[in-house]
Amino acid sequence: MAAVMAMPDVEAAAQRLGINLSSVDLDDIRLPPGDDFGIPSDDDEDLLAREELEFESGFGNVVVVDNLPVVPPEKFEKLENVVRKIYSQIGVIKEDGFWMPTNLETRKTLGYCFIEYNTPQEAELAREKTNGYKLDKSHIFAVNLFDDFDKFMKVPDQWTPAEIKPYVPVVSKRSISRQDQYVICAGQETEVLWNDARQLKPELVYRRSQWTESFVQWSPLGTYLATMHRQGVAIWGGGSTFNRIMRYAHALVRLIDFSPGERYLVTYSSHEPNGPRDTHRVVLNIFDTRTGKVMRDFKGNADEFMTGTAGGVSGVSWPVFRWGGGKDDKYFARIGKNVISVYETETFSLVDKKSMKVENVVDFCWSPADPILALFVPELGGGNQPARVSLVQIPGKEELRQKNLFSVSDCKMYWQSNGEYLAVKVDRYTKTKKSTYTGFELFRIKERDIPIEVLELENKNDKIVAFAWEPKGHRFAVIHGDNPRPDISFYSMRTTHNSGRVSKLTTLKGKQANALYWSPAGRFVILAGLKGFNGQLEFYNVDELETMATAEHFMATDIEWDPTGRYVATSVTSVHEMENGFNIWSFNGKLLYRIPRDHFRQFLWRPRPPSLLSTEKEEEISKNLKKYSKKYEAEDQDVSLLLSEQDREKRKMLKDEWERWVKEWKRLYDEEKAERRRLRDGEASDEEEEYEAKEVEVEEILDSVEEVVP
Repeated sequence: MAAVMAMPDVEAAAQRLGINLSSVDLDDIRLPPGDDFGIPSDDDEDLLAREELEFESGFGNVVVVDNLPVVPPEKFEKLENVVRKIYSQIGVIKEDGFWMPTNLETRKTLGYCFIEYNTPQEAELAREKTNGYKLDKSHIFAVNLFDDFDKFMKVPDQWTPAEIKPYVPVVSKRSISRQDQYVICAGQETEVLWNDARQLKPELVYRRSQWTESFVQWSPLGTYLATMHRQGVAIWGGGSTFNRIMRYAHALVRLIDFSPGERYLVTYSSHEPNGPRDTHRVVLNIFDTRTGKVMRDFKGNADEFMTGTAGGVSGVSWPVFRWGGGKDDKYFARIGKNVISVYETETFSLVDKKSMKVENVVDFCWSPADPILALFVPELGGGNQPARVSLVQIPGKEELRQKNLFSVSDCKMYWQSNGEYLAVKVDRYTKTKKSTYTGFELFRIKERDIPIEVLELENKNDKIVAFAWEPKGHRFAVIHGDNPRPDISFYSMRTTHNSGRVSKLTTLKGKQANALYWSPAGRFVILAGLKGFNGQLEFYNVDELETMATAEHFMATDIEWDPTGRYVATSVTSVHEMENGFNIWSFNGKLLYRIPRDHFRQFLWRPRPPSLLSTEKEEEISKNLKKYSKKYEAEDQDVSLLLSEQDREKRKMLKDEWERWVKEWKRLYDEEKAERRRLRDGEASDEEEEYEAKEVEVEEILDSVEEVVP
């Protein structure tokens, strides 16, 4: 290879040989093959770099399906068709991609098969969706990826115990605090805050811009905060710093619903038809909250999900699936045409492999505490077949109680939060069929044979505006009347002698209210006048049957109690263009603080997990509340003293800062005194008394007019 020459040496050699370099076309120069004269070309870098070829290794697109039936040759084809039908719904099986080995001697199948898909993603999806699939009672599929067998083969023969790390309890402020958190959405900002009632202001926990594309939602026990995105749903957790825990892929998701025990998440999306022959389709996925795995999906026309009376989106009743059986998340159900489909979460299949047939059923609801369904069937045949409300025990589908109802116009069911009572509001036609009147059928679920009691208002023609049970209690309230100021009546399912008869406690006449909001702890209720009543609020004590306070939150749209029942939030969302923001009140109607926010759209208290105390322990604490309260009163006093000390320190700091500022300016003022004297020609006029006041009159001609008078 020739020696490398520097450019000045090249120019000197060209001048010595009489060559004009500016006239030389470098593109016409041809170097000897294989010789670059020590100057590699930039264009050759891609050629010099050797690209490593990627070869697909392993069998990631192959699944092994075990626990198949062992069949003779004559049933081989039938079994193959069944298995192919199941797995071809998930992805495309390769040509010659199905192999079910047989015993050479008996020619029977060996109880497993190999299925090869086009892509590893299809194989992974097949494993997720069919592992545990129940073909029949004796054959439940065990599905693995072929590549997983390498991992299984590397398991050591000798067992070694896992290293047990000592448990370090994680104590967050939320776990020890008597404060509660809430989340708000305003514009593009989402914030989680502590409700600091002592300081009369919120304390910021976490803020994030564009955290969600539509809304946020707490899980029922407050463990997770869900955010909505075009690609799906994300859940976040923590007490002070919110970290993403899991993502659930569901394109264009619009609605979500957690199961009561937070084990599962239901997501919903609707897809408009692409052409005149297409239909409006609905997709629902049920995810395992902890693993993110799709346990089951439901797809179909929107018409299939429109049956029922609950509110929803685009005509679809929401939630489509209603959870039952308490917080065990054991059952969920949906209503269809003439059927109620009840599923069990152990296999995510129908209970007894079939839906429950109920002709013309229009509504149902679960007991909050037990696997009991309450369902309503309207009248049929022009009244020849009466309407009925039935209570059905799951999973046995045994009818516990039935009540026939006549001349029914409409019916609505309300469960008490402990599942002890069920109230059925029945609108009935009068004899002339020209008007209706309302009564209540009250079921005592926990009593023998489930007795039913009929309750009618004193004025049967009163319109029922609102009904609400006292949480965990035995009382309920009804707003009734056709006047602009309706009446509010309170009833109890227990009487003084506990005779099992409903009794009226009191009736409040002419109230500006159209909604009822019970405290989660019972006893207190807010009689709210929303919409047309412009946010009238009355804080009422049902134990004492007295009004504690009246107030107003102008144009309020939403009211929500905190989980403890100590505080309540009222808010004005962006459905109104003005007065957006929220107020925090004490349970007895004292306004604690007001937070205005433009484009305010959501306020949600963070739910608290259930108490770990037994019912007996809670009752014992209630009886000895004064003894326990002394401890917390002392803590409150310490906190108050600390806050007072902090306030004094803050005031002292502000005073010291002011005095430093005054001292600095006085120093500068004194330093400039000589300069001021010089500018004033030796006059020292800093002191007020050295000034001499003089009056000076100045005359100024503003205008003059000359007129010639004849």
